[in-house]
Amino acid sequence: MRHYDFGPLYRATVGFDRVADMMDRLLASEMGQPGYPPYNIEKTGEHGYRISIAVAGFGADDLSVEVKENALVIAGRKAPEPDGRSFLHRGIATRAFERRFALADHVRVTGASHVDGMLHVDLVREVPEALKPRRIEIAAAGARAIPAQASAEEAQTAG
Repeated sequence: MRHYDFGPLYRATVGFDRVADMMDRLLASEMGQPGYPPYNIEKTGEHGYRISIAVAGFGADDLSVEVKENALVIAGRKAPEPDGRSFLHRGIATRAFERRFALADHVRVTGASHVDGMLHVDLVREVPEALKPRRIEIAAAGARAIPAQASAEEAQTAG
């Protein structure tokens, strides 16, 4: 297994230690990640995403979609086939699976649908107003910068 040193990243950034930990987890989990069932991740809009998983042979009742601790967990468990069926060739795999996707902060699952052997999970990224970029005014030369709390106190004592 490979291990990467994220020390240089910590020297040049503030608050990104969680990203480095996530990268380390992803690199470790990619080694054992099976290729079944196949899936696509597409961008459907500026803040919209869709995960499509090929689930041929599974009904909607055989599938579960859950969000746990910033992870999307999609699982499929097929009920046992009735006795008496005999296959000459079985090319459609209906073995149980569990697929995990790490969700970034503020990504929310908006819905899931099962159409034509595909499970579609729609997601949207909703950035709170407090985290959106905002412009900071720069005081003119010679003007005294007053913190917001201090200016509110001065306004109360003046009034």
